[in-house]
Amino acid sequence: MRKIVSFIVIMLVLLFGLTGCGSEKVGNNTANAVKNTSKSSNQTNTQKGGEKVNIDYKTAAEKQMAMPKAGDTIAIFHIKNYGDIKVKFFEDVAPKAVENFVTHAKNGYYNGVIFHRVIDEFMIQGGDPQGTGTGGESIWGKDFAEELSEELVPYRGTLCMASRGLQNSPSLGSQFFITQAYYDEQTAGYMKSYNYPTELLEQYKNYGGYLSLYQQYTIFGQVYEGMEVVDKIAAVETNKEDDKPLEDVVIENIEVSVFE
Repeated sequence: MRKIVSFIVIMLVLLFGLTGCGSEKVGNNTANAVKNTSKSSNQTNTQKGGEKVNIDYKTAAEKQMAMPKAGDTIAIFHIKNYGDIKVKFFEDVAPKAVENFVTHAKNGYYNGVIFHRVIDEFMIQGGDPQGTGTGGESIWGKDFAEELSEELVPYRGTLCMASRGLQNSPSLGSQFFITQAYYDEQTAGYMKSYNYPTELLEQYKNYGGYLSLYQQYTIFGQVYEGMEVVDKIAAVETNKEDDKPLEDVVIENIEVSVFE
């Protein structure tokens, strides 16, 4: 019962949070999130360039969650007093988001920036130099558009761009979040009632995450090591008014390198 209540409360808080003026918050609109799903099939037929494309969620999930390959670009978040979070990128799917993040990281843009919004069993959000959720900009000095892929799913540990909502697109700047939620049976039942594909729900059971964000936010990376650090950050005490940690959780720097 506690999980059901928490799930409903988070949905309401985040949904209303989208109306914050100038604030880049991760919202949760489940009704819109199911627009590209199939009612009964294990694969979803979608249109891409006029051709039908079958989404094999199992294969796609295995690829998304796999370790990076030699030569891949990776980034290591060095979090003060917490440890390291290592991520790989999906440059083929979200090239602008990857370029933006990697360039900012190399230039030291994120050095000293805090995680300004943290919700346990949901996500941790940062990337705003002001630390308020209202600041930050892209490397181009203006917002850029979402880069969505049906093969990338907001499983536990996905690195996503925060935005002011698809209705304001383009609306991506410098802010990002990492999904942290585990699998929850009651949540799965809720998603099933919204006709999420069976195979997608099976992968949710394997990998956890927050499926109501599916096709709502740009996924451009995946944590492959250090989720225990994400969990520790998600568990900190926060201000209940805006979910800001009572004690700053600081990104000392983000180191970009090549996986060997």
